[in-house]
Amino acid sequence: MPQMAPLNWFLLYMFFFSLYILLTILNYYMFLYPPKTLKMKLNSKILFWKW
Repeated sequence: MPQMAPLNWFLLYMFFFSLYILLTILNYYMFLYPPKTLKMKLNSKILFWKW
């Protein structure tokens, strides 16, 4: 039964590792987050004092 040479194992590892890194980077940059807009409503209740 022939076995793979260590160099072939290393190249196979590097291929899958680079594929993983590439897909991770693409997944990070292809996903667009919705822009955050801080809209704060000032709920200021005006109190009219009746004397």
